[in-house]
Amino acid sequence: MENLWKTVTENVGFIVVIAITAAVLFAVAKLGEMWAGVTSSQQMRTKKIVTIGMMSALAFILQIFDFPVPFAPPFYKLDFSEVPVLICAFAMGPVAGVASELLKNVLKILFRGTTTAFVGDYANFVIGCSFIIPAAILYFKHKTKKTAIIGCVAGTIIIASLFNAFYLLPAFSKLYGMPLESILEMGHAIFSGFEEFNILTFVALCVAPLNLLKGALVSVIVMLIYKPISRILHQV
Repeated sequence: MENLWKTVTENVGFIVVIAITAAVLFAVAKLGEMWAGVTSSQQMRTKKIVTIGMMSALAFILQIFDFPVPFAPPFYKLDFSEVPVLICAFAMGPVAGVASELLKNVLKILFRGTTTAFVGDYANFVIGCSFIIPAAILYFKHKTKKTAIIGCVAGTIIIASLFNAFYLLPAFSKLYGMPLESILEMGHAIFSGFEEFNILTFVALCVAPLNLLKGALVSVIVMLIYKPISRILHQV
């Protein structure tokens, strides 16, 4: 805990950025709920809190079991922690999904610490939200698998990839003390056939395929198990 507090004090500016980002994402999710016509009674709000807690804990456990992929540097890993988060968002709304995603990462930091000066945890939160917010908003608006999948894919590929290219990778380089050229070289070592290897090439070859793979796998799993689980959640 002392090491965690030391990391917090050394990165106060970045912590403020995280707080502002979280507030913006909650606001976007709330506006999305209003547009989609999501309503909530007092009983439903209580159920939301319980569901957020359960799904966040399950997501945290699943996040522990991550593994590398062959087409990306080792600090990019695949996990299935977004499965319970997306189920929470589909069952209780985009705001509940964002809350579950945030709590999942808070639990990870508290119990496992951070090895990336919070950059990796911040990335996991933002990219997770870019995945679940569009999917949940479209699902509540039209209640079809097709629109939900479109939201998943669009958020995962477009938002997550742009976020990596224009903010996340430079921020990781600066806060983690690793030159951006060294990060790009890791990708170039995997795709050595490309002579020109800049940050956009890195994102196109390493980041976007990982996001697409994760989005596709999580979407398929959720589509297969959501209906029976949602009945249980609404009956509890």
